[in-house]
Amino acid sequence: MIARRLGPLMAAVVVLAGSGTAQAAAPEPVPEVMAALGDSISSGFNSCGWYVSCPSRSWSAGDRASVNSHYLRLLRLGSPIEGHNRAFAVPGATSADLLDQVRQAVGAKADYVTILIGAQDACKLEERQMTPVEVYRRRLDQALSELRAGLPQARVFVSSIPDLHRLWQVGKGNPLARTFWTVGRICQTMLARPSSVKPADRQRRARVRERVMAYNREAARACAALGTSCRTDAGAVFAYPFTLAHVSRWDYFHPNEAGQRVLAERTFRNGFEWVDPR
Repeated sequence: MIARRLGPLMAAVVVLAGSGTAQAAAPEPVPEVMAALGDSISSGFNSCGWYVSCPSRSWSAGDRASVNSHYLRLLRLGSPIEGHNRAFAVPGATSADLLDQVRQAVGAKADYVTILIGAQDACKLEERQMTPVEVYRRRLDQALSELRAGLPQARVFVSSIPDLHRLWQVGKGNPLARTFWTVGRICQTMLARPSSVKPADRQRRARVRERVMAYNREAARACAALGTSCRTDAGAVFAYPFTLAHVSRWDYFHPNEAGQRVLAERTFRNGFEWVDPR
């Protein structure tokens, strides 16, 4: 989700530059078991009901035809993955929870793992509660190291975190969005006092956006350290110009079904090239 016309291009460049390596193009054999790791975005939270997870709508492992997830796209490529789409993402999860989710993926013997984590590391009541960048990176390195040790042949896809500043930008003029953000105390580091143009509030939003960008840079670098078995979306999710049409009307924060469909398309397009076994 992003702030200015040039923002998407610059964000993608920043993440790519931070990855330290180019995305490899060699096709990969289609996986047989996949696991979705992360937070409420990957669990499909609020995309089908009032404050509930909707894993069928997940951009990663969902089976809802209208979302056209990674799972369904792999099925159409002839993957024997049917019924082996494991959803381990948990609403509210931060980078601190990723290691436990990795252990579940290892237990499931997943050979394809998607990760989208970090929005909740930045979305706190106060800035001082945000996860430091170095801690975020250390947690990712620990999780990815255990994933590689337990699943040495697995392919790993790491999505960038959406631009929270973009969400504020497209919702700040909507009375319902402002009400949900304020009453629900949603992501107050970014969304507190959404109508304020005071310098302190503008600077706070800029700092939170920079923190998300830093998380994305470190996630790309952590992925690059795994070599060609790990891919990122090269900042495509962060750069996408989301609108309120992509956001749940139950909280004006999480992706709705249309938003999940965009996530699936942007991430799959920028991920692995798979070999059709047929």
